[in-house]
Amino acid sequence: MKKLAEEIKSGQLKQVYILYGEEAYLRNQYKEKLKTALLDGGDAMNLHCFEGKDVKTGDVIDLAETMPFLAQRRVIVLENSGLFAHGGEELARYLEAPSETTYFVFAEATVDKRSKLYKAATAKGRAIEFKAQDETTLKRWIMGFLKRENKNITERDLNLFLDKTGSDMENIRGELEKLLCYCLERDVITAQDIEAVCTKQVTSQIFDMINAVAERRQKAAMELYYDLLTLKEPPMRILFLITRQFNLLLQVKELKNKGLDANAIGEKVGLAGFIARKYVAQAAKFKEADLRRALADCVETEQAVKTGRMNDIMSVELLIVKYSAA
Repeated sequence: MKKLAEEIKSGQLKQVYILYGEEAYLRNQYKEKLKTALLDGGDAMNLHCFEGKDVKTGDVIDLAETMPFLAQRRVIVLENSGLFAHGGEELARYLEAPSETTYFVFAEATVDKRSKLYKAATAKGRAIEFKAQDETTLKRWIMGFLKRENKNITERDLNLFLDKTGSDMENIRGELEKLLCYCLERDVITAQDIEAVCTKQVTSQIFDMINAVAERRQKAAMELYYDLLTLKEPPMRILFLITRQFNLLLQVKELKNKGLDANAIGEKVGLAGFIARKYVAQAAKFKEADLRRALADCVETEQAVKTGRMNDIMSVELLIVKYSAA
């Protein structure tokens, strides 16, 4: 990321950039910076943006072969195209000898580094991964954001805020803007403000529910489930998230048993370090055999609903009751 920032600043730009990774906020920020830098202050006449998996590579190549109008470059941006998974072979062949005046920016959540397109694109440019940021980086970014708005927050309340939002920077940005509007006339953001306006992520609520299950607090677990239903979360999505949670806990427990620390575990399973520490603590409350059994029951529950043997709301309820029973 540092090299990319230097290239944008110096104007020494590559012909092809691949921006990928789970941190969508940073991907979007650098995508916009690259567009501005590549157009070199020009208008959008030479900019072409494609989004989604319906992009036709033939149309992209036809545009790439068109000379820019009164400018140095023609810029083509492809976002969430899925071409690095399949369908990018034609574009890969083109990138072996592209028009010298056409520059490409790809923005993807995931890429297959074994694909022909990835290899052809990186041969002509650079791939930059945007990972989930660690706790220290996120806190520094939040504090900088608040400082520009002349706001302060204590370390304790900052931890509460991150507990609500998780590590997704796009979500954090949205919640910060809500807080700033709510605290317009005050300099200090308090825990009461955070509780009043910040929305807890569904994944965080699932975490709390599984925590209640692990501690055999059945009433609390059921209340959290009913809260999610009240928020119009479909039971099958809740089941998917419960399954995901048990699967993550099993992975975390296995890695912990191998002697890895929380940061290393986070890198392996795709969690920010401060979130991984919470998962390590939660995984310790379960036996490995119980987690495997819970995963099997989640699969069985899904099958029961799909085959009409059980009501979706009731099926998830019974699963929670089973694993939270004293």
